[in-house]
Amino acid sequence: MKTGKLANKYRIDKGKHFRLKDFDPADTGAWTSKENAEAALQREIARTAELQDKLYAQDNWSLLLIFQAMDAAGKDGAIKHVMSGVNPQGCQVYSFKAPSELELQHDFLWRTTRDLPERGHIGIFNRSYYEEVLVVRVHPEILRSQKTPPSLVGKKIWDERFEDICCFERHMARSGTVIRKFFLNVSKKEQKKRFLERLEEPQKNWKFSASDVRERACWDDYQDAYEAMIRNTATEHAPWYVVPADNKWFTRLVISTVIVDTLELLDLEYPKVDAEKRKQLEAAKKQLLGKE
Repeated sequence: MKTGKLANKYRIDKGKHFRLKDFDPADTGAWTSKENAEAALQREIARTAELQDKLYAQDNWSLLLIFQAMDAAGKDGAIKHVMSGVNPQGCQVYSFKAPSELELQHDFLWRTTRDLPERGHIGIFNRSYYEEVLVVRVHPEILRSQKTPPSLVGKKIWDERFEDICCFERHMARSGTVIRKFFLNVSKKEQKKRFLERLEEPQKNWKFSASDVRERACWDDYQDAYEAMIRNTATEHAPWYVVPADNKWFTRLVISTVIVDTLELLDLEYPKVDAEKRKQLEAAKKQLLGKE
C-alpha cells in the first residue's frame, strides 16, 4: 500500500471549527496490517535521510518539528523511530521540562528561541513553548510564579499568548524555518494501559512518575486546553497534525509521511558548482592522479 497523502486527513491549518472529539485516537486509516505499515515506514525513513542530506548541503531552509501530547502518548518512541535514519550532524533534539530560574527571568518564548534549528538542520522540540498554554492553563498557580507583572495577567492572557505564538511562527516561516506541529492523540483508555505496563514491567519502571497519575486526574481540562491550543494556533504556514496515537506503528507512519511531504515541497537540490570551482576540482583531480 502506498502512503500517498496519508497525513492530509489529520492536518489542521484553519482551526476555527476544530473539535478534538472528531478525531479517533485508534484510527489507522486504510491500513489494516502493521507489517505493511512498518515496511512503508522504512521507505519513508530512507527518503527522509535522502532529503535531509540535500537540506544540509543546500543550507537555506530549516525544519522545526514540535511534539505535544499527554503522558505515555509515545513522543519519545516516535522521535526515535522516525528520525532513525537521519545524520545526527543535521538534527537537533531538545526536551523541555519545567523552566529554570534563569528562564523565568525572560519571556515565555525565550528558552525555546535559543534552540531553534540552524539553516540546513532539522530541529525537534519534545514539548515546547506550547506548554505555556497547556500545563500552565490547567494549573494556573504556575502562572502566578512566573514573575509576569500582575497587571499583565488578565482574562485575555491565553488569547494573547496564542496571538504571540502565531506571530512568532509567522516570523520564523518568513525567515526560512518550516514548522510542523504534532499532537499525538492518545485515548484515556490506552494511556491507562501504558501506565500499567510501566508499573508491571521492571524495565519500564523508570518511565513512570507519580505526577503522571496526578496529571491524568486533569484529563478533561487538558483535552479542553489542547482543543483551544489547536483551534487558535493552526495556520497554513504552521499546521497542526492530530495524529492517532493508540497504535504506535500508525503514529510513526503518519509523522514520517508528513516529514517527507514537507521536505519534498522545498525542492531541495545539492548546490551547483560554478565554472571556477569546477576548474579547481579538475586541477585537484589531475594532481591526485599524477605521479607522487
